[in-house]
Amino acid sequence: MGTQYSRVVRWSVAMTSVVAAVAVLICAVIGGAKGAYGALIGVGVVTVFFGLSILVVGRAARISPAAMMVAALGTFLVKMVAFAIVLVAIGHSTAFNGRMLGFTALACILAWSASQIITSMRLKLLYVEPDGKS
Repeated sequence: MGTQYSRVVRWSVAMTSVVAAVAVLICAVIGGAKGAYGALIGVGVVTVFFGLSILVVGRAARISPAAMMVAALGTFLVKMVAFAIVLVAIGHSTAFNGRMLGFTALACILAWSASQIITSMRLKLLYVEPDGKS
C-alpha cells in the first residue's frame, strides 16, 4: 500500500503546488502586499495540515488498511477543529487580507482533494481480496 500512497501524495503535492503558486500570484495582483501575505499564510496553514496528514496516514498504512482509514478520518476531524481555531486566532489581524487567505486555502484544499481522487482512480488497485481470505 505504501508505494501507491506515495504516488498519490506526489501527484497531490505537485498539483497543489501549482495551484498555490497561481493563487498567491492572483492574490498579490488583486490585494497587493496584504493579499500576498494572506495567500502565503493560507498556503502555509494548508501545507502544515496536509503534511501532518501524510505523516500520520503513512505511518498508519504500515499497520493495516483499517488503521489507515481511522487515521485519515481522525486527522480530518482534528484538522477541521484546528483550522477553526487558527482562523479565530488570526481573524482580527489587519496585517493581511483574510479573504485572500480563505481563497487560497480553499483552492489548495480543493486541488489536493481532486488530485488525490483522480490519482487514486487511475491506479490499478484491487479493492477485494481475490482469494476471499482476509
